[in-house]
Amino acid sequence: MFLRMVRGTLFRQWKKMLMIAFTIALGASLCTAMLSVVLDVKDKVNQELKAYGANITVVPKQASILNDLYEVEGQSAGTVYLKEDELGNIKTIFWAFNIVDFAPFVNTEAILDDGSSVAVTGSWFHHHLSLPTGEELDAGMNSLRSWWDITAGEWIDEASMEETAVMIGDALAERTGLSAGDTIHLKGTEKEGNYWIAGVFNAGGDEDQQIFMQLNEAQALSGLDGCVNSIEVSALTTPDNELAVKAARDPSSLTIAQYETWYCTAYVSSICYQIQEVITDSVASAVRQVADSEGAILDKTQLLMILITILALVGSALGICNLVTASVMERSRELGLVKALGAYNRSVMSPVLTEILITAVVGGVAGFFAGIGFAQIIGHSVFNSSIAIRPMLIPIVTILVLLVTFAGCIPAFRTILKLEPTVVLHGG
Repeated sequence: MFLRMVRGTLFRQWKKMLMIAFTIALGASLCTAMLSVVLDVKDKVNQELKAYGANITVVPKQASILNDLYEVEGQSAGTVYLKEDELGNIKTIFWAFNIVDFAPFVNTEAILDDGSSVAVTGSWFHHHLSLPTGEELDAGMNSLRSWWDITAGEWIDEASMEETAVMIGDALAERTGLSAGDTIHLKGTEKEGNYWIAGVFNAGGDEDQQIFMQLNEAQALSGLDGCVNSIEVSALTTPDNELAVKAARDPSSLTIAQYETWYCTAYVSSICYQIQEVITDSVASAVRQVADSEGAILDKTQLLMILITILALVGSALGICNLVTASVMERSRELGLVKALGAYNRSVMSPVLTEILITAVVGGVAGFFAGIGFAQIIGHSVFNSSIAIRPMLIPIVTILVLLVTFAGCIPAFRTILKLEPTVVLHGG
């Protein structure tokens, strides 16, 4: 009797069951797509934000103290430097895989042919680095300063261009009348020579008045072999919470359990702390404007996705409610007859619940796979990369679909409970 009622309803009301399955599939697909993005959006948003510069700066400890005392941020003590041969250590910390890019900088000055002084910065561009761990890495300004507008020429390519290639800011180029392909003569404290201009850039800041060259050339120009003034690091980080703020003020104030949690979480303060452990006499600090913006954007993006998921589930529940209630009303005579024959409410509701669960399984499975497809469309449209599908998504979506299905069935079950056999069988 039970199976006959279930089978009869599925075949007799197949259009209504198909609509219920479609409603569940729609909710499940949106839920799957949004949750997939939420679970993977942190890395995607961080990767997008990394295109706008470093979020960690590393300077010598003494230079940091002078900056704090005399508020000369961006300046460094002239005789205090970091060691170039320790740069690879940055990729040996606990969160090494979260280090997306980094580049060292050495700052000096040179004299032009007209006798004027110009700021010169040496750095890596597209620099190939062999790390102590055996890992191969390409790092440098080509990706760390990807927002620069190259108005003439091109980025320096360390693999194919001579070491004497330089890049100049457009303001300096306009003042000197130089352009890409020209030669500029520079005289430093230890060396002078002619340098070929590979490109002209617009950075929208003080850099537009400067010259950028390869690190070893800038070091030779001022006799600073093996020395760097600062390091800029671009890292994937987790938004700060109370623990991260407390640790940033004083890591020694943490309990052992708190310290382990903080150290093993990719907070910007944790990564800074670990960098300081591998770079001698250094202070690593977050670029707060960038770090705070990353956290705010990430939180708002995740909140938006969660709200869309909730609205999709609510909409599905309302649709299921209407369809299931309509199905029960159409079968009121049948259900009333079963009640008149002595069936308890539980026995009357069981076939209805089974029919809805079968429909929910079909719609949920279809919606899950459709949602995976929607997630990939979102990933490629917004982030230009695929969205990783986490295994934990399956039980989450399953539970949500079941909850929404049961919530949508509540009004129908209340209708069954209130059903009076004498009324429905006599057409009242």
